[in-house]
Amino acid sequence: MAHTDAAPHAADTRHASWWQSTLLGIVLIVAGLLVLRDAVAATVVSAIVVGLALLCAGFAEIVQAFGTPHWSGVLWRLLVGALYAIGGGVLVADPLAASAILTLAFAAALVASGVVRVFLAVKHWERLGWLLLLSGIVGIVGGLVIFLKWPLSGLWVFGLAVGADLLLHGVWWVLSGWTAREEARPA
Repeated sequence: MAHTDAAPHAADTRHASWWQSTLLGIVLIVAGLLVLRDAVAATVVSAIVVGLALLCAGFAEIVQAFGTPHWSGVLWRLLVGALYAIGGGVLVADPLAASAILTLAFAAALVASGVVRVFLAVKHWERLGWLLLLSGIVGIVGGLVIFLKWPLSGLWVFGLAVGADLLLHGVWWVLSGWTAREEARPA
């Protein structure tokens, strides 16, 4: 008898799962579209949120440093906490300037990772190397576009990246939910 009770419960779980995935996807898509609507505002808000998180982490590290049983690491932990707090303070105090500097670092990382992917594509051509090559070229071009548009690119790059990420992740969740729904249907 317990076995027959478990079967409907498993079907209910799959049923709930597909619509929850789809709903999450729709929420992420709407959030992505809202962020993309004003990438500059999203960039500023992102810098402030990261800054507040760093401030909290810095203060927590400083407080925790005094609670350690080994006093030999206190100075290092205080230094780490202070650096977190200073970085967070800079982000909160001037999110536009901080975004411009972070965008410059992001562009450099895109170009560097793109170059590495191009070399890896040649080395591993038989394992979908063409896709890795394409990915590397897109990374290099994206980084160069950001460099060429800098410092203005600092105003919109992070907002655009967050919006695109939310949108694409939302589409994945919707498609995942629809796939789960089709798999849960009786044949």
